[in-house]
Amino acid sequence: MTKRIGIISDTHGYWDDAYERYFSSCDEIWHAGDIGNLDVTDKLNKITPLKAVYGNIDNNEIRQEFPEDIYFELNNQKIMMTHIAGKLGNYYSNCQNKIISYNPSILVCGHSHICKVAYDKKYKLLYINPGASGIIGFHKVRTILRMEITEKTIENLEVIELIRKRKLS
Repeated sequence: MTKRIGIISDTHGYWDDAYERYFSSCDEIWHAGDIGNLDVTDKLNKITPLKAVYGNIDNNEIRQEFPEDIYFELNNQKIMMTHIAGKLGNYYSNCQNKIISYNPSILVCGHSHICKVAYDKKYKLLYINPGASGIIGFHKVRTILRMEITEKTIENLEVIELIRKRKLS
């Protein structure tokens, strides 16, 4: 059974009505940390069921609601989601140890504000970082992702560029 997934990260408390437009057709939304405030996750969860992890900017309230990492399976894919993983193939040691232990086929992370999807041959996993969808940070383009997970593959992965950041006045 195909599952349609929306992936978002680094909202930093920023809400954009476009999230609802792009994620309303999804079966789940995955938020890879730096949520900013629970209003964001509450609104995302009203669109469709949400899985999320906290990030380095998230306060204790968010850290009590969401874990640092989550591990789960969906359509024969083992997924690990964390906020800070490191660069593709050059993961921070604590993340690398978790990858070795769990052996995911998909790693979802955030933190860098750089949208990147690539296959890691060394760890045999699909590295997914949706970039940043909020307005805080050095990134110039706000991005989110959508994809489909079937019983055997990842299909129809889309990088969605949102309206460019506006300068805060």
